[in-house]
Amino acid sequence: MELIDALQWPAMVVTVVSAWFVGSQRPRRRMFAFWGFIASNALWVIWGLHADAYALILLECVLLGMNARGFRKNWLGHRAS
Repeated sequence: MELIDALQWPAMVVTVVSAWFVGSQRPRRRMFAFWGFIASNALWVIWGLHADAYALILLECVLLGMNARGFRKNWLGHRAS
């Protein structure tokens, strides 16, 4: 297995761990989750480029925008409290 093919596994783990933390009541853990989601978006895009998975690349770009929005809303909510 090429190293780039193996990239899908850490991308999957980061996505799952981030999904766990995004449901936390603690803002710091949610911020960790959004950073993780953004990192996983980048990993999936890199893997998608290698695999010519253009639908996945588009999906990850859309999800990146949604994760950036969640990050911003969580950051603003955290700072207000």
